[in-house]
Amino acid sequence: MGFDLESLAEALSGAIGALVSTTILYPLDTCKTKYQAELKAHHQQKYRNVSDVFWEAISSRRVLSLYQGLGTKNLQSFISQFIYFYGYSFFKRLYLKETGNKRIGTTANLVVAAAAGAVTVIVTQPLDTASSRMQTSAFGKSKGLWKTLSESSWKESFDGLGISLLLTSNPSIQYTVFDQLKHRLLKQQQQLSRASDKDSSPEALSAFTAFVLGAVSKCIATCVTYPAIRCKVMLQAADSEENGVEDSEKPKTVSGAIYGIWKREGLFGFFKGLPAQNLKTILSSALLLMIKEKITKTTWILILALRRYLFITRTRIRSV
Repeated sequence: MGFDLESLAEALSGAIGALVSTTILYPLDTCKTKYQAELKAHHQQKYRNVSDVFWEAISSRRVLSLYQGLGTKNLQSFISQFIYFYGYSFFKRLYLKETGNKRIGTTANLVVAAAAGAVTVIVTQPLDTASSRMQTSAFGKSKGLWKTLSESSWKESFDGLGISLLLTSNPSIQYTVFDQLKHRLLKQQQQLSRASDKDSSPEALSAFTAFVLGAVSKCIATCVTYPAIRCKVMLQAADSEENGVEDSEKPKTVSGAIYGIWKREGLFGFFKGLPAQNLKTILSSALLLMIKEKITKTTWILILALRRYLFITRTRIRSV
């Protein structure tokens, strides 16, 4: 049957976009994650805000430690985005083919996005857990990927899997909103082009428009799902007093995380770090979608060229 080349182009462009955005914003991600992982009463907190983590790295001359776990995070981001975009594009194309519809509806889009997200989470959860533990380790004491995974049991490598599956609703909401807004904008632009007697119609969003739509869609998704995001960080955090939690008191279940946050920080604790999470995820997703929009066509052309080259090579080998 082979690969769906159009889905492959979508997957590669999305994965490359994720790689670039993750690398650029990684220090902010580390500061945000360490801040979220701390679980203490307000008067005992080491970090009053996200910037305190950054200044700690500077004062302790551990600025490069803001990049601890970058390799693992990039690997996880590349694989997860590749799987997600390939699955999302493939399932959407399959749905349209089977139903005969010209475009996918909102409900079907959510189901397709959730299915692609669930597959992605199951495959990449150990990498996600490892990167979170490396980020929340004390500056300068982060371990490598293999050592981080080998020190944990197979079950511990999947810490937070249930809540990660729940959080597949986040990209489902994000990409559905983005897709619907994109469709409406392109439709409006096409109507304007026809009204002005122009033969050509727009095929893609501008970089700025894609950035804005990515930011808006991610903001909506993040605000809705943030309490679950905070609980997930608590479950995956490194076992150390660095996070303000004794090893024996570290939450092991979702209910334990919820109880711990409620007991020490109250209702607002479920939204601790929301501004930083919004800033990081909005910028990351906006950059990802902007890059993806601009390189998808180029990626498609390269894939076709590679396919043609391989076909010619095979033909020559067989002729010999």
